[in-house]
Amino acid sequence: MKFRTLLSTTVGSAGVTAAVNRLLTRRAGDLRPALTGSYGIYRWRGFDVAYTEAGDPDDPDLVLLHGIHAAASSQEFEQVFDMLAEDFHVLAPDLPGFGRSDRPPISYTAPLYAAFVSDFAADLTTDAACVASSLTASFAAIAQQERSVFSRLILVCPTAETTTDDRRPWLQLLLKSPLVGTALFNLLVSKPSLRWFSARDAYYSPSSVTEHEIEYDWQTAHQPNARFAPASFVSGYLDPDVDLGATLASLDVPVTLVWGREATFTPLIDGKELANRADTRLVVVDETRLLPHAEHPGPFLDILLDELVLAEH
Repeated sequence: MKFRTLLSTTVGSAGVTAAVNRLLTRRAGDLRPALTGSYGIYRWRGFDVAYTEAGDPDDPDLVLLHGIHAAASSQEFEQVFDMLAEDFHVLAPDLPGFGRSDRPPISYTAPLYAAFVSDFAADLTTDAACVASSLTASFAAIAQQERSVFSRLILVCPTAETTTDDRRPWLQLLLKSPLVGTALFNLLVSKPSLRWFSARDAYYSPSSVTEHEIEYDWQTAHQPNARFAPASFVSGYLDPDVDLGATLASLDVPVTLVWGREATFTPLIDGKELANRADTRLVVVDETRLLPHAEHPGPFLDILLDELVLAEH
């Protein structure tokens, strides 16, 4: 009888968990575009990759690449996108596995993202500058080193690992599992959790964490198959096995590093060391952490105008 009771409880709990997972996905609904502009689909290696573009196509091309986290999307650039479109032809994709792009249940890797950045820039832009955030900044650097697809790089708090020893295949398998993995991921991307991570890592001021952003992050993180790309991220499979300082030093285009003075996940001391090793310019934005372009769009835009517009004269 005890075994039957245990079995019934287990089956019942599994049923409840599956029902809750399905309910959250239905409640999220279809994901609206995060940015205002023209919406396109870039067909790449079987993915339909969604992107937004705005501005005069005759203006210089500028690619905006969002960072990687559980609720990542091009919404990261919402505060600066329209203003940048006044001077540039701006393209902002949702990376494969995120946002409104396809999210097939595959194992995502750093080489896959570096190849995407390279092909997207080569196929859809000409002599584009690139703004890339956190881990995606390393993919942009790799793409530039391998193929020279950009005219300039502005990298916001870039990160990269120099070893693959910290990969955790057990964690990737756990998060990819249909029932338990979905339930764990739903806990990770609950609204309280999203607020906590944003306040701890992304923003310096608590007032910068808006309900508008949390709602969109929650919605994008509850789309079908939303856990697969983040599963590769948290298990270490998106960490490129490169020396980022040496990679940046080898590039044949100007590179600017932009850093939040109060960044904790990637502290400013790391930015100073990286700038010295790469022999590149470092610009520090006060009272912000990982997302100076979202928290202080005015100062960030001033930096971009200095680096992009004035550099042409």
